Amino acid sequence: MPISLLPHRGVVELAGQDRVAFLQGLVSNDVAAAAPGRAVWAALLTPQGKWLADFFIVHRPDALLLECEREQAPMLAEKLIKFRLRSKIGLRDASNGFAVVAGWGDAPMPEGAAPDPRLPEAGWRAIMPRGEYPDASIAYDLHRLSLGLPDTADMRTEQTVLLEAGFDELHGVSWDKGCYMGQELTARTKYRGLVKRRLVPVRVKGALPSPGTPVLREGIEMGEMRSGRDGRGMALLRLGALEGPLACGEAMLHPEPAAWMRLPPARG
Repeated sequence: MPISLLPHRGVVELAGQDRVAFLQGLVSNDVAAAAPGRAVWAALLTPQGKWLADFFIVHRPDALLLECEREQAPMLAEKLIKFRLRSKIGLRDASNGFAVVAGWGDAPMPEGAAPDPRLPEAGWRAIMPRGEYPDASIAYDLHRLSLGLPDTADMRTEQTVLLEAGFDELHGVSWDKGCYMGQELTARTKYRGLVKRRLVPVRVKGALPSPGTPVLREGIEMGEMRSGRDGRGMALLRLGALEGPLACGEAMLHPEPAAWMRLPPARG
């Protein structure tokens, strides 16, 4: 049964009576939409609109739990607390008190879990008390790569633009909730059609290239490799390079854009 402990995921706890309003003005999605059985995927950006962190916002009666990359949890808590001002909130890295578990396929969803808000096929996620859970994180990684879902390893701090990483199609951005940090560039990228590159799932023929390895077509750089495992991967590619094989290190990459992707016309 496909249920996996995700030991690389952590939790930041945001408590206090102003928690929703506080977070609403900072992140890319509608925090108020988080509810029992409904998680929200969102990102924290720089003022210039570049990615810093992404996380699932999970509702609890007395707090919001931000499920994020475990290594990013201290940074995320530190970044957020700087914006507290007079807001009545409390923030802490609570990673040691919880376990993050994911399930997909025919795995029954436990009480307290929520469907993955990005894609129905992604399954569900749960923040559980510490306990014994099967560590099938390799299987989960292959599952998310098969769906073309971006991971923290696929993005670059203060470089990645949300629309390059599929946040629009994967329900990670609200276009009508009001202002948040980095909103101006995100909106301009969408409405002016400025996306020139996309994170795209690829089939890898040959030795898996290291993250950051240039992707080439006839010697011309078309992008770079990001994460990968067992013949599957994610690569950041120019829109004009989404068809046909590409060279990357000692391997050949074959782009396989996911069905959920809405790809704009190539701009070179």
